Amino acid sequence: METPIKPQISFCIPCYRSEKPIGDVIAGIRKAMAEKADLYDYEIVCAIDGSPDKVSSVLNTLAAQDSRIKVVELSRNFGQGNAQMASLHYAGGDYCICLDDDGQCPIEHVWELFAPLRENADVSIAAYPHKEQSRFKNFGSRVNHIMVHLLLDVPSDFQVSNFFAFRAFIREQVLRYPNPYPYIPGLLAKATDNFAFVPMREHPRASGKTGYTFRKLVSLWMNGFTSFSVRPLRVASLLGCIFALLGFGFGLEAILRKIFLPGIQSGYTSIFAAILFIGGIIMCLLGLIGEYVGRIFICINRSPQFVVRRTVNVESDAAGAKPGQ
Repeated sequence: METPIKPQISFCIPCYRSEKPIGDVIAGIRKAMAEKADLYDYEIVCAIDGSPDKVSSVLNTLAAQDSRIKVVELSRNFGQGNAQMASLHYAGGDYCICLDDDGQCPIEHVWELFAPLRENADVSIAAYPHKEQSRFKNFGSRVNHIMVHLLLDVPSDFQVSNFFAFRAFIREQVLRYPNPYPYIPGLLAKATDNFAFVPMREHPRASGKTGYTFRKLVSLWMNGFTSFSVRPLRVASLLGCIFALLGFGFGLEAILRKIFLPGIQSGYTSIFAAILFIGGIIMCLLGLIGEYVGRIFICINRSPQFVVRRTVNVESDAAGAKPGQ
């Protein structure tokens, strides 16, 4: 009698400056999976995003001891979203679970996160009532949350999280995005509206500090703004109409006041202020349009989403077929 093939779960981890916590993260995954070893198989796909520390050596050592650990080393730092896409390209499981490399994801609750997928949910997301991060990162997360709800058609309770799981067909839809500006929440929202949110508590960061600088947060916001919605352009058009009406109204008022009050003095200061204000708005809107055009130009030139330097525990024929190499 043949042994039935167990469903496989792929754990996808982008790695950057995680030399110290990554071993504990993988140990946590192993411990959690041991609880249901008779029901599920698993693999761990770690994409090293041009990390300057020794996380590559740590992962290579772990991969030499366990063939279920796959290592995908990128040629440079492409960004967390791009590294996440790289890990998904090399994942082959029936389910995918994405988590961070810093130990903040409560991996001991992975089966609670996974439970909605066994019912009817396509995507299950960890919902944190409070995030264990700096005020700066909390501000960035709040802006990201507001942006997602303004620009994407998502449920009212949708949350952006660093710990989420989804089915294989969702992964295939996400991987259809070929451009160098991936925004994972937007890709998930485009693929389905069948979400589940599981309350749990986020762990404090195991060591070090976040790799997100202000520049990287702005880049993340711009990915969300420009990659999956044209609403910012529609807002720009609306603002243009509003200011055109305001300009027409002020111009009409100036003509009428000059007709009925011919001795009135002209207000050079107010005119100068109005010109600066409207000119500033025009330049901002032109910058927004330029951002869209620039990204279109880069996408047309087929800038790579990621470039793989080497892989460990990945079959050579599969590696050769992966995009971005």
